[in-house]
Amino acid sequence: MGGCTSKPQKPNPYAVRETEADPTQIPKTPLSPVADGHGRKDKDDVVAGKKSPFFPFYSPSPARFFKKSPSTPSRSTSSTPRRFFRRPFPPPSPAKHIRAVLARRQGKKETAAIPEDTEEGGGDLDKRFGFSKDFTSKLEVGEEVGRGHFGYTCSAKFKKGEHKGQQVAVKVIPKAKMTTAIAIEDVRREVKILRALNGHSNLVQFYDSFEDQENVYIVMELCEGGELLDMILSRGGKYSEDDAKAVMVQILNVVAFCHLQGVVHRDLKPENFLYTSKDESSELKAIDFGLSDFVRPDERLNDIVGSAYYVAPEVLHRSYSTEADVWSIGVIAYILLCGSRPFWARTESGIFRAVLKADPGFEEAPWPSLSSEAKDFVKRLLNKDPRKRISAAQALSHPWIRNYNDVKVPLDILIFKLMKTYMRSSSLRKAALRALSKTLTADELYYLREQFALLEPSKNGSISLENINKALKKYATDAMKESRITDFLSSLTSLQYRRMDFEEFCAAALSVHQLEALDRWEQHARCAYELFEKDGNRAIVIEELASELGLGPSIPVHVVLHDWIRHTDGKLSFLGFVKLLHGVSSRSIAKVQ
Repeated sequence: MGGCTSKPQKPNPYAVRETEADPTQIPKTPLSPVADGHGRKDKDDVVAGKKSPFFPFYSPSPARFFKKSPSTPSRSTSSTPRRFFRRPFPPPSPAKHIRAVLARRQGKKETAAIPEDTEEGGGDLDKRFGFSKDFTSKLEVGEEVGRGHFGYTCSAKFKKGEHKGQQVAVKVIPKAKMTTAIAIEDVRREVKILRALNGHSNLVQFYDSFEDQENVYIVMELCEGGELLDMILSRGGKYSEDDAKAVMVQILNVVAFCHLQGVVHRDLKPENFLYTSKDESSELKAIDFGLSDFVRPDERLNDIVGSAYYVAPEVLHRSYSTEADVWSIGVIAYILLCGSRPFWARTESGIFRAVLKADPGFEEAPWPSLSSEAKDFVKRLLNKDPRKRISAAQALSHPWIRNYNDVKVPLDILIFKLMKTYMRSSSLRKAALRALSKTLTADELYYLREQFALLEPSKNGSISLENINKALKKYATDAMKESRITDFLSSLTSLQYRRMDFEEFCAAALSVHQLEALDRWEQHARCAYELFEKDGNRAIVIEELASELGLGPSIPVHVVLHDWIRHTDGKLSFLGFVKLLHGVSSRSIAKVQ
């Protein structure tokens, strides 16, 4: 997870939070005000559906549900304890039903156990992690600086070795609290991710992990500058565009780095970014990887985790990947620029309903006074369709931010995902994508040029599989091995025998869904179709088109593809061209059937 502040007894950024509410239970009736921690109702609070009070920043604890994701088992929450700010910050909503689930997860006596935990049967668990056992000989423990549900954090100092005398933060997790195999795996994975990702300047530094009979100890960088949330609160939520850019660049850089390695954070929010010192120009560090997971670009996770105000819609739909982190960054960007949250309600379930159904507002102050580029930046991060949402690396190439302090666009894992789809496409679809790529504007080509340059093309301006492998090796950490990114790229082996120039790269690495989210999409599509009509359109029979698209014999191709073809000359219609750009989805076929 991450570093900590130097204040004694501050809520622990490493600690595990309680799960608060069930996002699957979206209430259908209006929500009523909830009493605060002292039994009072806050007059400044408003019910869901109305605008929240200015800058209401209580963040409910992260929601975690215990359905396993495809790649790994689900695990218990791991983050900060509940925070109570003075009014007008709204209080947490009651969630007794989830606390009951949490109690079962912790092994307490309750009603029926969760299915995935029943195999434990309350028997003995193996709590040996294989970590070093000489904690007390290497570190001198200082005062406690934070406490959470499953452990506490203290300051410490190295007694010897290369870090002798250095102050660090130590998260102490009692093994007595690890009452299920899932909880044990949580700790194991957290250490594995921290160890594997080590090295980025905006990532909390991991030093070592230890264990003894009673505890696990995770030793990390001590960050004494406080949380980004503290800084936002101290400013009253007022950030200039340039100040917001300074924060965004650091967050996007570290998240793009994590995504390239195949790690999704899943709990990005202002509380999980710490300043290294009290100096406002000090670096931000991402912390709290207790909910993080390894994921390949072609995999989807399905366990609901995160913090209510920052959770992406697709997480609530139980099918998501790294794009969920970008949504959370969009929420942070919205907060920095206007001082309030884009989605607000009195209870977690109300927040989830707003995330799923409501659109963020850009009409009230200060939005009218902000640049159109800033608004476009936030809107593209907060697109509810993850396919249309820009990636972290693309966000760094957005016109609003790319010229700030010589921002460098990092290598984006998204281009390999798109290239894989392109390489598997029919020749007809490749021709359509090439026509579309010729309509891209200079702004849209900027990101693709940066990505192509990072692949270090040869002198003749082309790339092969060797360029891709070299680029990945250059930026790889051990996490990339864990997430098996190189296995994912096996579909690009055809580039071993040929080369790809920039023009074809643009066709291979552009996202049709992202272009579709732009106001000028219709213009793009029409211009591309005109080019396709001149260069690639020809008479097509439905059976041939079905074969091109790889549709099986069980699919009613005449029904699915009938409106793709112009009846006058048997060529691809404009509607068919646009559908071809997207490809044939199993969802659209299912609707026809």
